[in-house]
Amino acid sequence: MSDHAFATRAIHAGQAPDPTTGSIIPPIHQASTHVQDGIGGFRNGFEYNRGGNPTRSSLETQLAALEGAENALSFASGLAAEDALLRGILKPGDHVVIGNDAYGGTYRLLTRVFAPWGVATTTVEMSDADALRAAIRPETKIVWVETPSNPLLKIVDIAAIAEIVQAAGAVLVVDNTFASPALQQPLALGADLIVHSTTKYLGGHSDVLGGAVVFGDDSLYEQVKFQQFAVGAVSAPMDAWLTTRGIKTLAVRVRQHSANAQAIAEWAEGRPEFERVYYPGLASHPGHEIAARQMSGFGGMLSLALAGGADAARGFAESTELFQLAESLGGVESLIGYPSDMTHASVRGTELAVPENVVRLSVGIEDVDDLIADLEQGLAKITR
Repeated sequence: MSDHAFATRAIHAGQAPDPTTGSIIPPIHQASTHVQDGIGGFRNGFEYNRGGNPTRSSLETQLAALEGAENALSFASGLAAEDALLRGILKPGDHVVIGNDAYGGTYRLLTRVFAPWGVATTTVEMSDADALRAAIRPETKIVWVETPSNPLLKIVDIAAIAEIVQAAGAVLVVDNTFASPALQQPLALGADLIVHSTTKYLGGHSDVLGGAVVFGDDSLYEQVKFQQFAVGAVSAPMDAWLTTRGIKTLAVRVRQHSANAQAIAEWAEGRPEFERVYYPGLASHPGHEIAARQMSGFGGMLSLALAGGADAARGFAESTELFQLAESLGGVESLIGYPSDMTHASVRGTELAVPENVVRLSVGIEDVDDLIADLEQGLAKITR
C-alpha cells in the first residue's frame, strides 16, 4: 500500500474482502475470545480480545498506512492512547516538555496523573527554538507538540523541532488530531510518534470514541503495545469498525472542511466584532508560511476572539443554530465551543489558560453560505 496515494490507502489498507464470503467490507469480529488449536495454538495470533481482535488489527493497519508507518495501536479514547504512550516511555524522575497551547486533557493527564508518579512537565512556547532548548533537561524524555494547536491554532515547524529533540536524545511526539494525516505527515518531518484522538477527523461522524498511537520509531512499539495489553484500554470491535468506515472518506471530507473554514476565516477577518481570527490559512497568521510548507491544507478548525470580551464570546457561543454548542470536533456537522469553560476548563489559572473572549469553531461540511449566515445571525443577537 505504501506506493499508493493517500486517498487510496485510506480506503484499501487493512481492508481485504472477507475470504469466506467475498464481502467487500470486512466483517465486525464481535467476539471476546478466540478458539485455540491446542494449548497456545493461536489462530493468526488471536487469543483474547484485549490482546488482539481482527477488526482492531485491520484498523491499526489502516492507521499506520495513513501516516506512512509500519505499526499503529488503537485505543478506547485519545487520552487512553496518550496514557499508554506515556506509561510505555516514562518512569519516575523523567521530564516532559509540552507547548503552552495544548489540549487541556493532555495537560491534565501530565500534571494530575503523572506528576504524583514523579514525572515533571514544563510548558514552553514551541515556536521559540531557544526557549525549547532551554527547557530541555538531561532527564527530558518526551517533547510533545500539537500543530495546529488546540485551541489557538499555533503552528510549530516539526522538522526544526525534530532536530533539537534528536540532538537532546529525547522522543518527539506530535498530536496530529487537528490536521489529520490527510493534511500533515509528521513522521516524514522527523517525528518519532504520532497520537490521534480518532474520535475527531478520522472517525468524522461524531458517533465513536477512540485514540491511536502511530510509530515512526518502532523500537517503542513493543513498550506501548505491552501497556495496551496489560492495562487494557483497547478499542472495541464496533468502535474500530466505525473508525475504519469514517477513515475511508477522510480525504474528501477534509478538503471540504478546509475550504469552508478558509471562507469563514476570511469572512471573520473583515468583521469588527472579532479582534482576532486564529486560522493558519490566513496570511496574517504568524505560522502561515510554515503551515503552507508542512501541510497540504489548513484544516477545519478556527478560533475567534470577540472584541466585546468574555460576555460577548459566551453569548455568541450560545446564539448560533447550525453551529451547535458542544465539545469535540472534526465531525461532518459544525460545532461551536467556549474553551475556557468547556474543553480547557482544566487549565484555567495555568500558562495554558485560554483567553476568555475566545470561541472555537469546528467547521463542518455543510453549505458554507448557510454557515456564514448562521454566524451572522449569532452576531446580530449579541449586538442588538
